[in-house]
Amino acid sequence: MTHATILALPGSLSASISLSAEMLSAANDLARSQAHRSGNSRKSLHQPLTVTIAGLEQGSVSGKGLRFLCDAALADIASTDLLILPALWRNPLISLQQNTQRLTKELQRLRKPATRICAVGTSSFFLAETGWLNHQPATTHWSYFDVFAKRYPQVQLKREFLITETNNLFCAGSINAVADLMIYFIEQLFDQRIAMGVASQFSPEIRRPITLYGHMQGEHELHADEAIIEAQQWLRDHHHETINMQSLCEKIGIHYRSFNRRFKQSTGMTPVAYLQQLRLSQARELLQSTNLSIGEIASQVGYEDTSFFCELFRRTLNQTPQAFRNSVRGKLFRVI
Repeated sequence: MTHATILALPGSLSASISLSAEMLSAANDLARSQAHRSGNSRKSLHQPLTVTIAGLEQGSVSGKGLRFLCDAALADIASTDLLILPALWRNPLISLQQNTQRLTKELQRLRKPATRICAVGTSSFFLAETGWLNHQPATTHWSYFDVFAKRYPQVQLKREFLITETNNLFCAGSINAVADLMIYFIEQLFDQRIAMGVASQFSPEIRRPITLYGHMQGEHELHADEAIIEAQQWLRDHHHETINMQSLCEKIGIHYRSFNRRFKQSTGMTPVAYLQQLRLSQARELLQSTNLSIGEIASQVGYEDTSFFCELFRRTLNQTPQAFRNSVRGKLFRVI
């Protein structure tokens, strides 16, 4: 059972709590729906997800504009796979003074190598207080860049990035950015189809893959197979070209069967699936931001057969390229 915890603190921005909870709940609903449509009601979810809203104490917590009834006290959470720290209203130093000692103790208890911890807006101050961000990249709400930089000079503040990640510690500079991160987490916890299904319901016209504008920890730090790292980088640089995996194996000096095994072991997916993910991510961006035809986009991301591209897009993302384009562009204002 996979578990997500969303922390509610007094004075939190309610949207950072409710939006995260709603997007994770929507992912669960879509996973159940897909299992039901498959004709096998007993088919298990990829990772059944339990979402808990927790306070430092059990009971109600007043956020900015909404009151939350917490399911549990944070101290009662034995372990969690994802922990969301909410955005704070105005000066974070007030909440820091009131909550740091207790919260730091709980963060240290809950943090495991595989636990993802996400700080929204100025709650990144709490992560910085632990010392975990020292000599690591981080970001925060733009209004408090200078305060953050002065208080935590050892942290590498990335003012130009809305999202940073290092060692499974994520910082999101805004509510909008945490919505993009939730799509990323959903893809990790479920799969790409479910992530795109949730994105289509939550303002797809502003959802973007976080790899396009986030400062993410280098992939060389996620696994230690240097040959596979070289292959990943080559695929990122050449994904729009016609690619022969056998030739790539020869280039990096690995036998084809060993390459497939090591790639899957290191990344969790096959080389072909990884290449498709790169291409479809770029295709989504082009569908949203350009007027290129579907055929032109297919060609630009590496597919000469437009029909194959459309079918792959539909099968992977649960909608056609044209339907995706309509959904992300239908709400844009038109200047006459």
